[in-house]
Amino acid sequence: MYTRRPPGPSHRPRRPRPPRTPRFLRPPHVMRMGGTLLATAALFVSACSSGGSTTATADTVLPALPHSTPSALAPYYAQKLTWRSCGVAGFECATMKAPRDYAKPASGDVKLAVARKKATGRGKPLGSLLVNPGGPGGSAIGYLQQYAGVGYPAEVRARYDMVAVDPRGVARSEPIECLTGRQMDAYTQADTTPDDQKETNQLVDAYKEFAEGCGKRSPDLLRHVSTVEAARDMDILRAALGDRKLNYVGASYGTFLGATYAGLFPDRVGRMVLDGAMDPSLSALKLNEDQTSGFETAFQSFAKDCVRQSDCPLGGRGTSPAKVGDNLKAFFKKLDASPIPTGDADGRKLGEALATTGVIAAMYDQSSWPQLREALTSAMRHKDGAGLLALSDSYYEREGGGKYSNLMFANAAVNCLDLPPAFASPEQVEKALPAFEKASPVFGEGLAWASLNCGYWPVKATGQPHRIEAKGAVPIVVVGTTRDPATPYRWARALASQLSSGRLLTFDGDGHTAYGRGSKCIDSAINEYLLRGTPPAEGKRCS
Repeated sequence: MYTRRPPGPSHRPRRPRPPRTPRFLRPPHVMRMGGTLLATAALFVSACSSGGSTTATADTVLPALPHSTPSALAPYYAQKLTWRSCGVAGFECATMKAPRDYAKPASGDVKLAVARKKATGRGKPLGSLLVNPGGPGGSAIGYLQQYAGVGYPAEVRARYDMVAVDPRGVARSEPIECLTGRQMDAYTQADTTPDDQKETNQLVDAYKEFAEGCGKRSPDLLRHVSTVEAARDMDILRAALGDRKLNYVGASYGTFLGATYAGLFPDRVGRMVLDGAMDPSLSALKLNEDQTSGFETAFQSFAKDCVRQSDCPLGGRGTSPAKVGDNLKAFFKKLDASPIPTGDADGRKLGEALATTGVIAAMYDQSSWPQLREALTSAMRHKDGAGLLALSDSYYEREGGGKYSNLMFANAAVNCLDLPPAFASPEQVEKALPAFEKASPVFGEGLAWASLNCGYWPVKATGQPHRIEAKGAVPIVVVGTTRDPATPYRWARALASQLSSGRLLTFDGDGHTAYGRGSKCIDSAINEYLLRGTPPAEGKRCS
């Protein structure tokens, strides 16, 4: 599913196909362009209902070792972080140790990269605020240094030390590695809408090569990058920071990570915001089906907007969203048969797979729609695929020299460990195709095949779908966007209802996640909660 992925499989909200699968990676207002994350908050006035009551506390007393912690973990909880310059003005970095295998703490450590920006203002300090942008596989440190630490509301940054840890296997924390840049180029171009047995076999081979590469290059850590283990690492970090409670803002897949923490340590939850929520009770198959529907919902909104614009290459005024979808699918079919030039230095052409990823990438944030229209116009009318290739590369975090971040590797590794695979064979995919194509006539086929990737994973899944109640936790704010492509709104409703103290905050709008994306109503409600502990009223909606 994707937490952020476009055409690939996975169970979280992320991108498209399998190991390019996203789950729910970073919020869409953080787009990767030219190797740099740029914050582009939408500018529009919002309206919302009023309310709020119960208060959550944010204590910062240096904690004793929790009574429930095994003695073998005591050294980890007692460690002191040594902070040093990160080379980024205003930020400090440190390295934290956690047991590679929590069942056998003495068997070795994993080293986790941590970064922080100290509170900037006056007033009573509120401790640390840990942030995670999702993925899985998104760098929390990159998100902190390039967005949260400088772009979160000034009043929040004034009262909290802003903190991030790259989860195990991600970015700076012993990153999972699977393929070379050239191999990833081939992988991202694999045809996920096979027309015959030969193409089906080629797709299966691509998934197997990816899985085998991860198994060979990261054989030990691959078994220990689950969300449960990452959540337990967060509790060690909480203690190392000197906080009695964990204050946290997680987006997309980061909501699953946060909810998992709450389920494990409900009494240690401070002020927790889960934005663009996942439903932990769903199977990988159901998550992928729902996400497919989510991208269709987002595409319908794009289609309606596109035909009202003078530069829409998919239809003019009055063209139905269904016809817009038919036109786009016909274009994809042409690319499948005959890819077009892109001017890429490495000779890549734009085929159906890369084009689909480019379109899906733009569904995460409506501010990308003008860029998508321009890219589609260039490709459809001038046979220039550079624009769609750029969107696809931003999604996969491919840099100019052909180097990829480890985002997609970690994404697959976590997804495939957290839940049993959606499909174990091409035959199972073929049986499910009608349901996926019904969910999305444009993207359904590709997303169904993308869900096959975990079927060949070298490590057996250790997790199962489950409800998370976190009984005893203080109020937890769950945020859902009604037309979110990667984390459908019903997931937010489901998580809020599962959590014993869940409080649903609804944004009636487009795009992935809501905080910091232009709604004054949403931002005010979350800021009130983070700064004063007052959660939004039951049923609060913003637009």
